[in-house]
Parts: sequence; C-alpha cells; structure tokens
Amino acid sequence: MSIKVSVIVPTHNRPHFLGRTIDSLLAQTYRDTEIVVVDDNAPDSPSRADTQALMKEYEKYDNVIYIQNEKPLGGGPSRNEGIKAATGDYVTFLDDDDVYLPEKVETQLSFMLKNDLDMSFTDVFIHKADGKLIEYRRHNYVNDCSNEALFRQHILHSLCPTSTYMIKRSFILSTDGFRAVPMGQDFWLMWDMLEHNAKTGYFPVSYIIQYIHNEGRISLGKNKVNGEKALYELKKTKLDLLTAKERRYVRFRHYAVLTVAYKRSGKPLNAIYYGIRTVVASPASVIKEFNQLLINRRMAKQTINAGK
Repeated sequence: MSIKVSVIVPTHNRPHFLGRTIDSLLAQTYRDTEIVVVDDNAPDSPSRADTQALMKEYEKYDNVIYIQNEKPLGGGPSRNEGIKAATGDYVTFLDDDDVYLPEKVETQLSFMLKNDLDMSFTDVFIHKADGKLIEYRRHNYVNDCSNEALFRQHILHSLCPTSTYMIKRSFILSTDGFRAVPMGQDFWLMWDMLEHNAKTGYFPVSYIIQYIHNEGRISLGKNKVNGEKALYELKKTKLDLLTAKERRYVRFRHYAVLTVAYKRSGKPLNAIYYGIRTVVASPASVIKEFNQLLINRRMAKQTINAGK
C-alpha cells in the first residue's frame, strides 16, 4: 500500500507567490503527494478573490485540496486546519512564498521510514527574493538525536523552520499541534513535539528554498520583539540542561535577535542598547557567528555548483 504525504500550505495575502509554491509540489518525484492549501484571507478581501481565481487553475488535480477559513486565524491555526483536512499518513509544511525541490518529499519520507521516526527535520537554502542564494542553513551541530540532546540544541540554535519538518499525522493529531502565537510557531511546535517524546531524526540535506523578502513578514515590529521575549522565557525553563558557557550563548543570541528586530523596526536607540548587550554577553560568539555565516554561504555555493 502506498504511503501518502500531505503538504500543508497556509496562504495569506500572497496569491502572486502561491502558484510557484503549488507548482513545486506538483513537481515532486514522490507521486502520492497531497497538497492542502488553506486560504486564511478575509472572505471579502481582494486576496481571497485572487486566491480563489488562482485555485481554479488547479481544480483539475485530484491531489490538490483547497479549503477556506471563515475568518483569518493565523499561520499556526491554519496549519492545524490543514492537518485535520489532510488524508496523508505523514504531513509536511510549506509557506506560500517558498518552494520544495523535486526530491524533497521522496527523500525525507525514505529517511523517516528507514529510521522509524515520528518526526524529522532537514537543512534549508535561504534565497533573496531575486533568487540569489544567501545561506545554506545547516544543523551540523546535531550529532545526537536523543530527546535531551535535541532540547539542548533547540534552545541553543532553534531546530527550524517549519518547512523542514515531516511528522506522522497520527502523532501530531495526538498533540495540540501548532500554537496560536504571532511568531516562532516552528520553535513552539518542535518544543511541543520533544515534550511529547517524539522519536526525531535529523536528515542533513536540503531540498527546500526559503525566500527572504519584506512582504507580510513578521520579522518587523513588536510581534518579533514580543515573540522573541516569550521564546526566551520558554528557554529559561530548561536552562538547567546547559552549561554556564551555553547559557551565556543563549543570552547572546537573544540580545542579537532583539538588536536586529529593533533596527528593522526603526528604533535605533533600542538597537544600539541591545547591540552593546550582545557584545558584552559573549564577544567570542560575535566573531564565531560571523565566521559561521561566511562558512555557510561558501558551503551553499559549493552545494549549488556541485548540483549543476
């Protein structure tokens, strides 16, 4: 019997990107792939009308399911609606402005089955809106997939984003799924999966392209700031898993994120304040993180060139 994989795609205010996303899923080498598009636009909005018009082009595909929320729910609850509507044995997730490369579903499912996993996560390519490669974001620090070890790495580095996850649908349905939080939904989900003792594996490849742009992103403004502060409070509940040096690193990352968030929000004084706290928290980490960014970019270019 074939194993079906459902890809959940919540969409809001991005009908101009959505077609590219769906087309990447229709191009998957794994044929038993179901696509569940969850329209989270307001019913009377131009984006709802444009999304409806676009989805008519996909009515001919039996494996494309289109559902509409009665009112905007947000990304997390919309993904939960998609999980409930899905019929797959496994679920994955893709934002409406990103794409899967053709082998994504097939290779990750094979990894899941081979290792009898409840959940897995991969690396991800980060591109600018014009398609230029920025970074190959890897989790190469993961060498132990025990529950405690993954908790430590999640606190230190964040085992994200959502598009890298594949989960047994029966397992995620046994939990509360995604939380209704304004940002960090992927962080909260991984946290909750580990809290439920999901047997989780890391698959060190990327068949995902995540695009960075300013359209409708929550990386600006108070959502990002408040969300980051909430995540820091969550991490503090398990700091006993970390060494003193690792706790300093968590503090460093927290301040660094706030520095960038305030800078992008047009609050330079706040950005300067947290920038200073970032350096004071761990001067060595500032240098190390910058060097790692350069290494990741070089690795990304090498990976792309090797595939040509």
